[in-house]
Amino acid sequence: MYEQKPSAFRRFFSGIWSVIDTSRRVVLNLIFLLLLVLVIAAIFSGSPPRIEEKTSLVLNFKGPLVEQRSGSPRDRLLSEIGSAAGNQTQLRDVLAVLDTAAKDSRISSAVLILDEFGGGGLASLREVAAALERFKAAGKPVVAWGGDFNQRRYFLAAHASEVLLHPMGGVMLEGYGGYRNYYKDALDRLGINANVIRVGTYKNFGEPFFANAPSKATLESESFLYTDLWNTYTAAVEKARKLPAGAINRDIEALPQSFLAVDGSLSKLALENKLVDSLKTQDQLRDMMIERGAKDEQNKTFRQVNFEAYLATIKTPFKGEAVGVVVAEGEIGDADAPPGRIGGRSTAALIRKARNDDDIKAVVLRVNSPGGSAVGSELIRRELELTRKAGKPVVVSMGNVAASGGYWISLAADEVIADPATITGSIGVLAMLPTGEKAMEKLSIGTGGVTTTWLGGAYDPRRGLDPRMAQIVQAAIGNIYTDFKTKAAEARKTTPEKIDEVAQGRVWTGNQAKERGLVDRLGSYTDAIKSATTRGKLADGARIVYIETDRTSFERLLEQFGGSAMADVARAVVAQAVSSALPDLTPPAAVVEMYRDLSWLKEIGERARTGIPYAAVTHCLCVVE
Repeated sequence: MYEQKPSAFRRFFSGIWSVIDTSRRVVLNLIFLLLLVLVIAAIFSGSPPRIEEKTSLVLNFKGPLVEQRSGSPRDRLLSEIGSAAGNQTQLRDVLAVLDTAAKDSRISSAVLILDEFGGGGLASLREVAAALERFKAAGKPVVAWGGDFNQRRYFLAAHASEVLLHPMGGVMLEGYGGYRNYYKDALDRLGINANVIRVGTYKNFGEPFFANAPSKATLESESFLYTDLWNTYTAAVEKARKLPAGAINRDIEALPQSFLAVDGSLSKLALENKLVDSLKTQDQLRDMMIERGAKDEQNKTFRQVNFEAYLATIKTPFKGEAVGVVVAEGEIGDADAPPGRIGGRSTAALIRKARNDDDIKAVVLRVNSPGGSAVGSELIRRELELTRKAGKPVVVSMGNVAASGGYWISLAADEVIADPATITGSIGVLAMLPTGEKAMEKLSIGTGGVTTTWLGGAYDPRRGLDPRMAQIVQAAIGNIYTDFKTKAAEARKTTPEKIDEVAQGRVWTGNQAKERGLVDRLGSYTDAIKSATTRGKLADGARIVYIETDRTSFERLLEQFGGSAMADVARAVVAQAVSSALPDLTPPAAVVEMYRDLSWLKEIGERARTGIPYAAVTHCLCVVE
């Protein structure tokens, strides 16, 4: 049979593509080899920093404050290479550094540099602030400096012994709350019906998809929540800065007049309002620290060790009895999930791993989650229940958020400890079954076919939702809500009726939750560790083991060196090749929110393709940073 030869045109472009593909592989291989060389160099050349007397600890936090770094070590390295946005500061690392340095005679002071700090929730910030106070209580001053202080950065700065601000900088305290997008009219124009089915007057997670504005219930709940959070924030700052009660709110009310009085200088206004102690440039800060401490003659600066370098010097024992900590951070899914998200199966497996480890005598579940899958939540709760039945105490430590599914997974504990600023509760359930029958009509697309039962076509996103399916889902959601209330009542030693009074999807601060019996007491992560240590009959200072997914040797190397100079060098190599070719595509915050919301709606709609018509969701719109 005659085989036709490719045309000259096709052969030309095939050759071009072959050259491009080969070049791509060569470049990627070169980058990989460079990274490998840098890793090996770091292994053989790296050594812990030499720390002399009168050394200042430089707390140069970068990125957001997180309970657990998200993604694999490889993912984090690639993120760091691509952009500084990949930086993350792990809460437990901050606490370890500050508490260790407080006892280290070589460390005489600390300098808090917050310009690259991404902030975090108020509960996490309070944990760091408490550690700063412990550091100061050891007789070691903390100097905070910033080019600008936003609300989250300033909360930490306020707990320093002295706050310095750049003369061109400012302090911006705005309060809590905000606005979100509502999509009903937009979805109507597109011909999409969200079909939100929920239980709970205050269960507002699906509200943006069926309303054009927040309901009275949502406004009531959020006003109550935000007011308590703001009161907690201002009381802490005013105490730390020795300001009269109510000073911050009065300064905000008087801002227009006060701003004009200082000729529009934010730095002078901050100084006048006693939010900062003096105005200094970074070189003036350096000279001040040299004068107060010791000079590093080689580097022409004050004697110092930075956060990451000091962290690398902290050694933890590998053997002996311990408290096991499982971090549950992020949204809850059914199956496996990487760090930074919660998988029902994967997180349950970590708890089971802790239970089966004979050295672990007690378990702390550190929760920072707005919820998610009801099934995934129950998988985790059940595993904690089995851990308690096996004779190992379980203590839940609530971080910034432990709401809806995040509260569900907290129910099987000997003790639940929340920060006053924790957002919790949101006991409620919903489901969404988006359909686009009107969109199909607008596009003049018809849908037709045959199913052997009515159920086969009861939920097809191209068609309207069958009322019988809506009735079934409503009943199923109601049943899950009853189960949620029952489990909560058993855990809190009360009745489902009493739980219902504070449930209905309503969110509470830790303060409010304690008043309503939803948590056992107010306290910190450190308090939770102490409680688990006591309950597990361990000695004070027993080791703490973080139960995490096993990593390969190479991943451990990446984790160790990914935040070092290796990433900086690799970033420079890659940036040189691609920065000029890629424009800045960072969208406005509102567009980011819209993309996230509608992507979530799309994900829910696609469940029908898997054969699962709906999913019960225990989730809330309650994350505040």
